[in-house]
Amino acid sequence: MTAKPILHYYIISDSIGETAIKVARSVLSQFPNVKTQIHRYTFISTPEQLQEALDEAASQDGLIFMTVIDYQLALQAEHFCVKTGLICYDLMHPYILEVQRRTGVEPVARSGIQHELTDAYFRRVEAMEFCMRYDDGRDPESLAQADLILLGVSRTGKTPLSMYLATMGYKVMNIPLVPESDIPQDLYKYGESKIIGLTNNPKVLEKHRRNRMIEFGMPEHSKYTSPERIQAELAFSNQIYKELDCPVLNVSDRSIEESASIIVDLLDLPVV
Repeated sequence: MTAKPILHYYIISDSIGETAIKVARSVLSQFPNVKTQIHRYTFISTPEQLQEALDEAASQDGLIFMTVIDYQLALQAEHFCVKTGLICYDLMHPYILEVQRRTGVEPVARSGIQHELTDAYFRRVEAMEFCMRYDDGRDPESLAQADLILLGVSRTGKTPLSMYLATMGYKVMNIPLVPESDIPQDLYKYGESKIIGLTNNPKVLEKHRRNRMIEFGMPEHSKYTSPERIQAELAFSNQIYKELDCPVLNVSDRSIEESASIIVDLLDLPVV
């Protein structure tokens, strides 16, 4: 049986290449059975450095994902790819030139500018610290400080979703729902304004809970993992969501990124 060829792809950037890597991985995730190999050429600042990367890509007939602000370097890559037949996706200049055309404003032409220590950067750091400080219902007296509040029974992904939203700059508090415990009464002040109720399919919850018990070296069959207990907790959470009149999101079969995007839209949160 003939082995499948490896698809080589190249990240060429004048900064850390984060944007190019995200685009490349999003594209290649649609081909889970294709073997790939990444080659990183970052902090490119001279024609010689760029040419070395292009020559290597040509030797492997690689796909190029490029984020280079310097227009002359971008033209060098474009001319080389036209000459050799390489496929190069310039992820920056088509949009930069279009914004310039529409606004008449010259771009600052500074690489890595999105990673500078701006107010937005410090906002994200503050949000992540807030999220860790108030994880899993700690100090519910601070509800007013949160941009949004996630509620849900155990294993609905509250913490990882909170952390991802924090990287977007939102201060998130998450609170577990347990039938034997009362919820903070202050939650009723906010309702649909900044509360999201998380839920999941019972079978998925049962699987996640059993895996959790195995991770802790405990018996996988227990009250915590029983279908009856899970149904009771879901019924309790649904009643709470109804009382709070808050949006409900089923996270089953959804990535964290997709769930976060839906939450931002549901609460009409400002871009931070």
